[in-house]
Amino acid sequence: MTTKTQIKYPYHFDMVGSLLRTDALKTAHEQYDQQLITEDELKQVQRIETKKIVDKQVALGFKDVTDGEFNRNWWHLDFWKSLTGISQEFKTTVSFKGGGNKLHSAQLEGKVAYNPDHPFFETFQYLNSITPDGIIAKQTIPSPTLLFGTNWRDFYDDWDEYLNDLSAAYHDTILHFYQLGARYVQLDDTNWAFLISQLNATKDDPIEHQKYEQQAADAVRLINHILKGLPEDLTMTTHVCRGNFHSTYVFSGGYDVVADYLGKLNYDGLFLEYDSGRAGNFDPLGRIWNGDQNKRLVLGLVTSKSPELENKSELINRINQAAEKVPLENLALSTQCGFASSTVGNKLTQEQQWEKLRLVRDTAEDIWKD
Repeated sequence: MTTKTQIKYPYHFDMVGSLLRTDALKTAHEQYDQQLITEDELKQVQRIETKKIVDKQVALGFKDVTDGEFNRNWWHLDFWKSLTGISQEFKTTVSFKGGGNKLHSAQLEGKVAYNPDHPFFETFQYLNSITPDGIIAKQTIPSPTLLFGTNWRDFYDDWDEYLNDLSAAYHDTILHFYQLGARYVQLDDTNWAFLISQLNATKDDPIEHQKYEQQAADAVRLINHILKGLPEDLTMTTHVCRGNFHSTYVFSGGYDVVADYLGKLNYDGLFLEYDSGRAGNFDPLGRIWNGDQNKRLVLGLVTSKSPELENKSELINRINQAAEKVPLENLALSTQCGFASSTVGNKLTQEQQWEKLRLVRDTAEDIWKD
């Protein structure tokens, strides 16, 4: 693993990624869908609204900012559909709890490869151009491990060949973000939550259980291959998500069954959901951190799914409890997830969203004093 001389990111209070779409952006999307405005006019509104939320993050004191994913309809599909070899058509799989939506998974139409003209490069350049000096523009993209369930056999004779193409496509994509000025890239990953559920469900079925253990091992192999050889001043993190659509979720289960795998990932930081009992307790944190002094675990203790504001004293107590497993310096705080994994968004207001982020900042500043 390539090590850094000091921990730079994640910061002690950090952003997960997505933000609630503003009213102006929602209206523009509706007008675009009704063919009342052009794609260029939609893009202009996206840029105006992105500038507003970047300024808001900076005003709150965040040291890294995102574009709120204002350039996408979905947190994952918009990235994949512009990656070479992935179809514009997606299949639906399991439902979110409470209904209302299903998970969408990608399908291949050819071999996977890097797309030098991916539209996310242009939107990152805009984000970077409006990010003030001393602040980091953070780029989020979906993890390639979510592409394990594609129709890869239609185009590949060998699983390892498919993983090699996935690795090369992602490595080159991340490297191009770096060439455009990115110094912080995050891979959002629901695959670990899926594996948690399946490993728990198959514990009495050794053959099925081993299948998911192998998937976990393959996920570690793929991610670490992507991370290998990236520039030392590029920070790479991941967000382990259990599903996020209109304040609902898909998966439940603690980290214990995947902790050893997570501990082998050569990321600089892991964002871990911990806003409810669905994520289990802090016992696996030490195994996830795995003694890596150059890695931070970002505790998602503040929920992005509901408007109720957490108690700061209780948050501080929970962080201190986590510090019994991992040194305090190697911990950080964030919301449990983004606020809008799609244009629909979670069930809270813009102001409640900013109050949540303000609480994250205030709590962290009370603890770490930096």
